Amino acid sequence: MLDLIPTLAENNPLPHVLNHKWWVVDGWWIWSAIQTNLVLSGLIMLVLGPWIARKVATGPESEGYGRFVTRNPFAHMVEVICVYLRDTVVEPMLHDRTAKFMPFLWTLFFFILINNLLGLFPILDLISLFAPEIISQEHRAPIGGTATQSLWVTGALAIVSGVVINLSGLRSLGVKHYLEHMTGGVPLTLAYLPIVALVFVIEIAGIFIKPIALAIRLFANMTAGHTLLATLGMFVAMAFAAETMLVTAPVTLLSALGMIGVMFLEIFVALLQAFVFMFLTAVFISLLSPHGEYEPEPLHA
Repeated sequence: MLDLIPTLAENNPLPHVLNHKWWVVDGWWIWSAIQTNLVLSGLIMLVLGPWIARKVATGPESEGYGRFVTRNPFAHMVEVICVYLRDTVVEPMLHDRTAKFMPFLWTLFFFILINNLLGLFPILDLISLFAPEIISQEHRAPIGGTATQSLWVTGALAIVSGVVINLSGLRSLGVKHYLEHMTGGVPLTLAYLPIVALVFVIEIAGIFIKPIALAIRLFANMTAGHTLLATLGMFVAMAFAAETMLVTAPVTLLSALGMIGVMFLEIFVALLQAFVFMFLTAVFISLLSPHGEYEPEPLHA
């Protein structure tokens, strides 16, 4: 029975953690398991989004004060999260620009969160119960895994954030003041020219370093927890291989307790990393906003 569950059967936890191919043409991965997860996450947002909006919308005047009450506990929880992110996290940084960026920041947060949580469902293990050879021998699967464990996915999300961060800076500061921002406020005189050049190079590098840091942070945190879960599952297989209850019973019990504890930690990390990605994106947007040192010269379409 243990051989049917790839988490326990593998001698290496990485095959369970890494992405699984599904449709391959001439060595090129046309479709993989996490691509299905990404599509599923998008569908979940498209279905739940309008439904939650209807539940939190203000009712008709005939309902009196009751028209302001959210009509579903789950929708109420999502509303509380959205209001907290807008009023407590983002508005102190973006001020009057908050309403403009909240749809993007909310989308970023919930898309990452849903993908993080989908990765906690043992979809690959369920597939292995019906088609064990596909998972264990061919390492193929139509769905499963965690999309945010892929550096390609986190990199794409980071690129989107990086583009929004810098375009918003260009529009709010104007080209001239955006370039002045790249000098860190150092006077553009001959005496300061070496310092200006050094700061300019550092700021230009920061344009790329910030999205790279976002991508690597999300990728590393989601991969580490799942690798630990797979490793604890391997301990159970090793314990059964010992064929003595003196080893099997205590190791299995401790591994199971450890997996439960790590699973709760992973739920927290899934929420935390979605928040951190969104929060840092808002921080980087605010850093490229005018702070009263000059009047912005917005770009005109």
